[in-house]
Amino acid sequence: MRRRSPVPPAPLPQRDGIDPVRVRLPADPEGVWGTVRDHLVDRFQGAIGADRVDAMFGAGRFVGVEGVLRGSEPYAAGRYVWFHRDFAPEVAVPFEVGIVYRDERMVIADKPHFLATTPRGRHITETALARLRRDLGLPALQPAHRLDRLTAGLVLFVVRPEDRGAYQGLFSARRVRKEYEAVAPYDAAVALPVTVRSRIVKERGVMAAREEAGAANAESRIELVERRGGLGRYRLLPATGRTHQLRVHMAGLGLPILHDPVYPVVRDPAPDSDTASDAEDFAAPPLQLLARVLEFTDPVDGRVRRFESGLRLAEWAEEGPVA
Repeated sequence: MRRRSPVPPAPLPQRDGIDPVRVRLPADPEGVWGTVRDHLVDRFQGAIGADRVDAMFGAGRFVGVEGVLRGSEPYAAGRYVWFHRDFAPEVAVPFEVGIVYRDERMVIADKPHFLATTPRGRHITETALARLRRDLGLPALQPAHRLDRLTAGLVLFVVRPEDRGAYQGLFSARRVRKEYEAVAPYDAAVALPVTVRSRIVKERGVMAAREEAGAANAESRIELVERRGGLGRYRLLPATGRTHQLRVHMAGLGLPILHDPVYPVVRDPAPDSDTASDAEDFAAPPLQLLARVLEFTDPVDGRVRRFESGLRLAEWAEEGPVA
């Protein structure tokens, strides 16, 4: 089997902490595309229209390894093309990303509520990754895992590409002890501590995950730390990392996490939907869920690492920065 040549480095720098889009021109055995423009119009006219593609060519925004591309250049399968997308205006998330630890290999960030970890959907430049790349001057920074946009707390980012696989592998192999904190209703009828095991399914395009019959793929230990009247502060220890796992398991126990807009009932308009308002989100009480502790054996130097968030949940905080 013929091995594909290595991908050349991007000739365009990042913009606002976001990498340029890279396109590899596909094979064209029937000769459908005579020019580079022909292919890019076919590829993108449904999203931005042929006129916008032509305007981008006119502005010199399509670039190859040799430099700026003209739309009239002959089509060549296997060629790489880079360009920057047009970003829709984003409302600034008015909370800072804290830095708990930083060295030559990793950055441990304290992500606030409402800020996505990585670019996705309508959140592109207003993400923890884009901010940290810009603010720290680390264009190669990548997350080793991800937190939901509505969850605050610790995220491990990897500084150097050559270390990325080692740190991401910790999470995929479940060799990281993750401890979360949540504020939720107190119910003396719910026997705690308890280990919840269930099958969680999350369909693309559907806001809420659901539990269904079948082999368990999600496991969480739920412990009550203390109570105040009708509320409890809980320690949540996930053994797996399914989307919305802790929120699903808490709601399933009849202890939905305070201010959760999805579980047990999806709020209207749903968070992250096209009709949701960021400004309204920021004014609303945040989900009372915090990724408080990350603990692991460093795959590079063998040291035992333990990091703790400097944030505290607003519904329980007596002192310190509030999440």
